[in-house]
Parts: sequence; structure tokens; C-alpha cells
Amino acid sequence: MKAPGFAGGWLLEAFYERGLKSGLPYLADGTPVVAGGVTYASFVQAFRDAHRLNHDPKAREVCVFCGGPLGDTPHVDHWINKGAFPLLSVCADNLQLICSTCNEAPNKGDKPVHSAGSFADWFHPFLRHANGTLALDYVLPEFAVKCTAAQPEDQPKVDNLDRLLNLADRWTREFKAEYAKQQDVLRGRERRRVSRGQARHSQSEIQTYVQHWKNDLLPSEPHHEVHQALCAAMLEPARLAAWHNELGLVS
Repeated sequence: MKAPGFAGGWLLEAFYERGLKSGLPYLADGTPVVAGGVTYASFVQAFRDAHRLNHDPKAREVCVFCGGPLGDTPHVDHWINKGAFPLLSVCADNLQLICSTCNEAPNKGDKPVHSAGSFADWFHPFLRHANGTLALDYVLPEFAVKCTAAQPEDQPKVDNLDRLLNLADRWTREFKAEYAKQQDVLRGRERRRVSRGQARHSQSEIQTYVQHWKNDLLPSEPHHEVHQALCAAMLEPARLAAWHNELGLVS
């Protein structure tokens, strides 16, 4: 996919690697300047400010790719690999800030975001994004999460994004981890009830607990969609009954 013999591409890649670190000769709006132009740090800060779901500076930040924590050291990712397409190394529509987990192998890394040179079955973070088109469904018997498309014609794009970022596997791990956490919370409450000689949790009380938990979920918190899917799974009558039986074994 490289362009052999086109030296300008490699110069632009070097320009990104060195120039952005020390400061580019223009402002964010393109105005030329001698000093004080766009830097790596200023791009990162501007992106974080623009995409904050909670504008309190102390609030948690969410990765725009996976919905998990952005982290303290997010990566500036080239959606289309700058090594293969160096002319896009400083293209604004090819840059976004994502968590290090999304950007590193075995997730995105240097994987191509095209199918044999075609971008038709792929999302693009700015030009053809996945927001509103990708949904999380749970598979209750497997206690897992899968990625589905709101519209059938978008399923190839969803499948490609899932393979690129390993979303279903990562979201399933969070799904199970949060379930284990909530299990521990209710087990602790059950033990305290038993130790005090109080009545055990009824299935109705467990349902109320999950419903309150679901109502308190905040869209600005990491893994909001995964936790929403978990709450929906936990409110299934079969899962509520199973959880009630599990608590009955706590002594």
C-alpha cells in the first residue's frame, strides 16, 4: 500500500514525528505562525476537552473507540497507518486520541482498516462513524457480549471494527468482571443479614437492587454500555432466580 519513490510521503511522516513534538508552524485553524503552533501536547489537550462527557476536570474520561477508561497516557492514533499512508500522517481526519489498550497489539496496532484496499465495509472515526449504529447484545447462557448492527447493512462494518479492536472479547471480560463485583456486594450484604439473624434477600429485593443500579448508571462513566447490557441480562427472570439461589448458599 506504500507509494515507492514518493519521497514527500516519508518527509511528512518525519514532519509528524519531529515537527509535532516541537511545534508545527501553524495554529489549529491553519493560521501560519513563527512560534506557538500546534504541538502534540496541545492536540491531546484539545481532543480531550472536545470529547469530555463530563466537563469536570477531575471526572473520568472515556475512550472514543471502546468506551472504556481513556487513561492517563492516551495515544494519538492514526486511523489509517501512517507507515503505509505517510501522506496522512498529519491529516486531521486521520488523527484521534484513544486508550493505549485500543491502540496496541493485539488490538488495532498496525492493522489495516480496509479490505484489500476498499474502505466501503469500514467505519471511519469522523467521516462514517459507528456511533448509533453499533449495539451491545448479551448472550445469557454464555454470559458474554456480542456486537450487532442497528441496521443489517452495517453488520460488515461492525464485524470489521470488532475484529480490529477485539471489542466483543474485551467487553465480555468487563461484563463478567462487573458481575463478579456485584456478586461480592450482594454476598457481603447477605452475610451481614445472616449474622444479624435477619431475613435473607428475596428475589424481588435482588431485582430492586439491580434496577436501582441500572438507574444510577451514568453515560459519562467508562463502560456505560457494557454495564447497561449487564443490567439487562441480570433482570432476566432466569438470571434473577439463579442469583437468588446462589445467595441462599451464603452462610
